[in-house]
Amino acid sequence: MRAILFPKALLIMIVLLVCPDLTPAQDLKPIQLLKPQADGGRPLMQVLQDRRSTREFSAKKLPEQVLSDLLWAAFGVNRPEAGKRTAPSAANLQEIDIYVATADGLYLYDAKAHALEPILAEDVRAATGVQPFVQEAPVNLVYVADFSKMGEWTTEEKVFHSAANTGFIGQNVYLYCASEGLGTVVRGSVDKPALAKVMKLRPDQQVILAQSVGYPKD
Repeated sequence: MRAILFPKALLIMIVLLVCPDLTPAQDLKPIQLLKPQADGGRPLMQVLQDRRSTREFSAKKLPEQVLSDLLWAAFGVNRPEAGKRTAPSAANLQEIDIYVATADGLYLYDAKAHALEPILAEDVRAATGVQPFVQEAPVNLVYVADFSKMGEWTTEEKVFHSAANTGFIGQNVYLYCASEGLGTVVRGSVDKPALAKVMKLRPDQQVILAQSVGYPKD
């Protein structure tokens, strides 16, 4: 009898849905990121000149310092005394969470601690988008809006502002990548309901966009 082959993303979903306790987060350890090097980078106008989207990635992992700087540039705390961030958010609600999908597993970026908190001990990169290259990029960022932080705003207001705020974060990532010779692309082609199940999101959390990051393929 010929074996049935499933796409990787579908296989991940089946495993997590049928056996949700198979890959517990406790199999992953929290990662304390290195202190961001905020004194590096290239002049802004040069970086804007080089900003572009990349859809072919090397499998090379990001060095620890690069991953640290990337996440801080995206939505890190740049004014510790006030807890404010590198990207704006409406009413300073800071409702966007960045999930980090790597070959080792899925993590949540804790900006205050500048650390990665383990979520799933499973490579879910293929589930973060429909294009083949997403499972090759060493890092896929998933931007998730936590509507519970947005109070009594209407659903329309929550969706609008969280989308705009995600755009600010995504552009920060683009500029950092252009400065450091990395490739990146923001992606809207995501099966959001399926990904939300894989990530075990609550009903009041919504996937907004995803963004792949890595070294461009030679």
